[in-house]
Amino acid sequence: MEIKQLLIFQTAAKELNFTRTAQILGYAQSSITANITALESELGVPLFERLGKRVTLTESGKKLLDYADDILNMTMEASEIVGSNSEPSGRLTICASETHCTYRLPEILKDFQEKYPKVELVFRPAVYEKEILSLISEGQIDVALLSMKALSSDSLIVKELREEKMALICSATNPLGSTTITSPDLSDQQLLLTEACDYRSAFEEKLLHHGIENKRRLELGDIEAIKQCVMADLGIALIPEIAVHKELREGRIKKIEWDGTHLDIMIQMFWHKNKWMSPALKAFIDVAQKHIQKT
Repeated sequence: MEIKQLLIFQTAAKELNFTRTAQILGYAQSSITANITALESELGVPLFERLGKRVTLTESGKKLLDYADDILNMTMEASEIVGSNSEPSGRLTICASETHCTYRLPEILKDFQEKYPKVELVFRPAVYEKEILSLISEGQIDVALLSMKALSSDSLIVKELREEKMALICSATNPLGSTTITSPDLSDQQLLLTEACDYRSAFEEKLLHHGIENKRRLELGDIEAIKQCVMADLGIALIPEIAVHKELREGRIKKIEWDGTHLDIMIQMFWHKNKWMSPALKAFIDVAQKHIQKT
């Protein structure tokens, strides 16, 4: 049983897709299949059920995954601690919600890679916030950066960085952008909404608390689409203020002065409580915290 085989098995067990496993690890798919077959032959049990194109873990596979996680974590820890080079190195898998991916991560990643070139950063595309937290719990992500309501967890370390400032925005020609409004002023406006996330839920709860039930709603896939629709005067939206700094400065969008924009949404970093705090992970947390707290 080799470390390489355990790494391939661990990745395949969490992805349940040999093609995607090959892409993540940079191997040919035939190599993935061969290593898993060799591991099954050595152990004398099947680790995966192959039902057509569908792959699931057997009971033996589930048991081995617990050991593989422990062995690979200890191997990485030993390499970092015992090795003569104390400079952060190795692989770090990160994930972030859309706002951070677009408006914060580029600067963070640039700074991090300049300081720690020996760390291989793997970015996992964003999914829903709750899915990201599940992926951390399963060990598929090392650290995540999210904006959501303050969260406590038995399995995750949660580091609050600061409040995410929100902005209620409208087009440059919408009269709501020229005066301080009250909640009833929003009742006849079309709402431009993101897909499910904490700040959308908090915004809708705030409106209901003030007795506002907007029936005119348009759900859009991302913040950039929402901004374009706001500029086209299709409605109003509440999004993180960092996403509209440029448009506000240029006068293409106006900020609506409303006392309901405080939603207790926090910028937070998450990692598993049993995750070894490797030099690479600690370095990323420090760099990200420095950048976010200065903005």
